[in-house]
Amino acid sequence: MELYDVMRTTFAAREFTDDPLPDEVLWRIFDNARFAPSGGNRQGAHITVVRDPDVRRRLAELGTAAARRYFAQLQAGENPWNSIHPSGVPQDVIDRTEIPDTFVAPIAKAPVVLVVSVDLTVVASIDQDLDRVGLAGGASVYPLIWNILLAARSEGYGGTITTMAVAAEDQVRRLLGIPGLHAVAAVVPLGKPVRQPTKLRRRPVAEFVTRGRFDGPAFEG
Repeated sequence: MELYDVMRTTFAAREFTDDPLPDEVLWRIFDNARFAPSGGNRQGAHITVVRDPDVRRRLAELGTAAARRYFAQLQAGENPWNSIHPSGVPQDVIDRTEIPDTFVAPIAKAPVVLVVSVDLTVVASIDQDLDRVGLAGGASVYPLIWNILLAARSEGYGGTITTMAVAAEDQVRRLLGIPGLHAVAAVVPLGKPVRQPTKLRRRPVAEFVTRGRFDGPAFEG
């Protein structure tokens, strides 16, 4: 596939067929994705490939508490897990909230799950002293994850970035033997998608790109 075709058709795949994802294909995905940039070229990311169904099921379970809060807030009209607007949903309501199968099934049922972590001793968290949630450190790991999804799409596979299990990071570390100074960045299920959307819905360029200033004129082609 041409690069722009891959970029325009890589979607969040959450339903997979029973087709396997062979090691040789997965290796090819990693071999190409590894050229993603990282801060200072320190390449502190680590990928744990999980095929064992019991471990995949446990990873899905570890994300359920966060997913329950996410969906409870969504039902209340809130932006889930938002650091600017604290949730007003009581814990007992969260505890009673049913989770759609789409929140946990991809991890439990995908043929392969990648747990991506990053070594905090080499991450340049430039925004660590700002009075907000840190984002800059993600530049050391998320380009690699996106490259993996682009490469998977090019190979006829797909997946999605999930972060629900990050809220249970200590338990994920113990489950997989991840060192204490590695932050869990994402859990990525991969497989052969059941279906391919014909068109992805994205905002047009002029709605989120401006010239000169944040409040400048829209960038038009």
